[in-house]
Amino acid sequence: MEHGPATNWEKDNSSDYKTKTGLKLFIIYCMIYIGFVAINTIKPKLMGLKIAFGLNLACIYGFGLIILAIIMGLIYNAGCSKAEDKVTNAEKGAKK
Repeated sequence: MEHGPATNWEKDNSSDYKTKTGLKLFIIYCMIYIGFVAINTIKPKLMGLKIAFGLNLACIYGFGLIILAIIMGLIYNAGCSKAEDKVTNAEKGAKK
């Protein structure tokens, strides 16, 4: 009994868009993360400042990075899904 692929993987015509979008989001995240590392390296006492709700800058910045990563993942997924739908609809229209 042979088990074939669960999905049909064809050429991904939206891969350029996905690559560019992923790299842009990655660079933005890296720049913000570099700020986090720089503060910890240059002025570590600054991370101890109470900012909001009794939490210090390290907690706020750290949780902010986690939330930012989730939001960027959702943005990437939505953008790539939209690009794939656009390409798929264009291909269906061209086949008719």
